Amino acid sequence: MSCPRDFESTIHTDLGDKMTYSRFLRLDKLLDCQEIHSDPPHHDEMLFIIQHQTSELWLKLMIHEMREALEYVKSDKLAPAFKIMSRIKHIQSQLLSQWDVLATLTPSEYTQFRYALGTGSGFQSVQYRIIEFLMGNKDAKMIPVHAHDPGHVEQLTTALNTPSVYDEFIRYLARNGFDIPAEVTERDITVPHQSNPGVLQAFVRVYQHPKEYWEAYEMAEKLVDIEEIFSHWRFRHMKVVERVIGYKTGTGGSSGVPFLRKMIDHRFFPELWEVRTHL
Repeated sequence: MSCPRDFESTIHTDLGDKMTYSRFLRLDKLLDCQEIHSDPPHHDEMLFIIQHQTSELWLKLMIHEMREALEYVKSDKLAPAFKIMSRIKHIQSQLLSQWDVLATLTPSEYTQFRYALGTGSGFQSVQYRIIEFLMGNKDAKMIPVHAHDPGHVEQLTTALNTPSVYDEFIRYLARNGFDIPAEVTERDITVPHQSNPGVLQAFVRVYQHPKEYWEAYEMAEKLVDIEEIFSHWRFRHMKVVERVIGYKTGTGGSSGVPFLRKMIDHRFFPELWEVRTHL
C-alpha cells in the first residue's frame, strides 16, 4: 500500500502576486489556442491541431538555435556551435517522433474533419520555409504564397538573403587556409548551392586529416547529422500522409504523396555526402 506524500512546509502556496509556472509559460494563451473548426466538433481534430502547433513550437526553437550557430560560424568560433548543432539534432528527433502520434489517425477519422482545413496546408508553414532557407534550399517562388501577409513576406525575404549555415561554413574554410573558389564564396546566396569540385577537395582534405582540422571535421559531421535526420523526417511525413489520405491531392493544392516524395533525396550539403566516395 502506498503512503501519501508529505507536503513539504517550504513549498510556496501564497502565489497571488508572484511568478508562477502558468504565468511564466503564458499557459492562459497557449492552452486557449486549440480551436476546433469542424461542425459538429470531431474528437480527433484536437490531435491534428496539437500535433501541428507543437511542431511549430519546435520549429521556432530550431530557427532560434540555427541563427545563433550561424553567428558563431561567421565569427570563426566553431566549438560553441557544436552544442547548438547537437541540440538542433535532438529537436529534429522530437519532430520526427511526433509522426508516430499522428499516424494513429485513421483515414475514416481524418475525413470527418479534413474539410475544416479548407486550403490550409503545412506547405504554408513560414517557419518550415525559413529553416529550409537557413539550411540552403532557397527558392524565391515560395515567397508569393504568403503575399496575403506582409510580415511573413518580410521574414522569408530576410531568410532568403541570409547566407545559409553551409554558406557560412564554406566561407569559414576559405578564411582558414582552404582554396575555395571565388565563384562559391561570392555566389548568389538567394539560390541553392550547387556541388563544386573545389569545395569537394577541401572536404577531402578535412576528412583525410581529421586531427589537423578537427573543428572543421566535427562541424561537417554535425551538418551531416542534421541533414540525415531531416531526410528521415521528410520520409516519415510522406508515409504518414500516404497512410492517412492515400493519393488524394493535398489541402493546399499539391499532388500530395508524389509532391512529398520528390524532396526526400534533396541534398542541402552535397559535398559532405560526395566526399565519402572520394576517401
